[in-house]
Amino acid sequence: MAKKSHPEARTFYVDTRFEKLARRSGGVSRDQAIAGAQAQVDDLKTEFVAWLDQELRDLGAAFARIESSPNDMSSLDGAHFSCAHLRDVGTTMGFELVTFIANNLCDILDAIKAGAAYDRDVIDCHLDAFRLARMDQYRHLRPDQVPEMTSGLRRVVELASIVPEPGQK
Repeated sequence: MAKKSHPEARTFYVDTRFEKLARRSGGVSRDQAIAGAQAQVDDLKTEFVAWLDQELRDLGAAFARIESSPNDMSSLDGAHFSCAHLRDVGTTMGFELVTFIANNLCDILDAIKAGAAYDRDVIDCHLDAFRLARMDQYRHLRPDQVPEMTSGLRRVVELASIVPEPGQK
């Protein structure tokens, strides 16, 4: 004899505290919230150049530590963290070129972690590009507005990211 089938399961909605709070009246409109957030970002932009200078000093110090002890992975991780920080904040602050350079340098650091050779000239090339990108005449340029620089940096990334086969140097 076959078992009796159970009635269909009932789906019911649970009204959580968060959902109740989200539906409450009050607060600001979406447009007001966006305008307020944009005003805060604009305020931060005035301090960004000083922050950028500090981050570039930290990045340079991280590379100096790498050179003094090349087998210390924490120094490489510190350089990667600083570089990723620059990459993540640059475009928001209107420094797209900084984001481009930082992204390239992060790719190089990833390749070094994977076994590619550390080349100080490649690092210096990117640090010089950062210094250029923070100057007034380059500050708000997009990568496509300086094609010689960006194509050169891309080529450097291609060459520096070559990881040797196991057993080769």
